[in-house]
Amino acid sequence: MARKTGSHANITGPKVRAAALRLIAAKGFAAVSMRAIAAEVGVQAGALYRYTPDKQTLLFDLMRSHMEDLLAQAAAQDSAPLERLDQFTRQHILFHSDKVDAVFVSYMELRNLSPENFARVETLRRAYEDRLCAIIDAGKADGTFDVDDPKLATRAIIAMLAGLTTWYRDGGALELDEVARIYVRLVRGTIGVI
Repeated sequence: MARKTGSHANITGPKVRAAALRLIAAKGFAAVSMRAIAAEVGVQAGALYRYTPDKQTLLFDLMRSHMEDLLAQAAAQDSAPLERLDQFTRQHILFHSDKVDAVFVSYMELRNLSPENFARVETLRRAYEDRLCAIIDAGKADGTFDVDDPKLATRAIIAMLAGLTTWYRDGGALELDEVARIYVRLVRGTIGVI
C-alpha cells in the first residue's frame, strides 16, 4: 500500500511506540486499546496498523527492543570479576534510570505475551542474567566473592537493580551517581566480596 503524501513513518512510528509504552505502564496492557493509543498519538485507529499488525506485536516489540538495547550496552569486559560486577551494576542503573515505563512494562506485562513471544523475551532476559551470573561465577572461582548460589545471587541482584526505578527520580535527594555508588556497595555485599 502506498504511503500517504506527507506521512512521516520515522516520526509517527516512534510516537506510536512511546504512547503505547506510556499507556500500558499507566493502565495495563488489557485496559489499553489500539483506539486509545491512536488517540494519544493523534491519528485514526486504522493508521496504527501501518506501524504494527496488532497490540500483541506492539507489546512484544516494546519488550524485545528494551532487552536488546540493554544487552547491547552491557558488553562483556575482559577485566577482573569485581571490576566487571561494578561496571554491570553502574551500567544497569544508568541505562534504566530514565526508562521507568519500559522497566515496569518489561516486568509486569510478561503475562500478556503470547507463549511464542514470551519465550523470545525470556531468552533475551536469560542472556542478560547469564552475563551477571558469569561474572559471579568467575569471582567465586577466583575467591573474590563468597557466594553460595551464583544463580540465586544473580536473581536477587537483578531484582534489587530493577526496583530502583520504583523510587528513584531525577532531582530527588540523591544524585544518580551517588545512588550508583551506593548500589555498587550493596551489590558487593550481596555476593560477599572478600
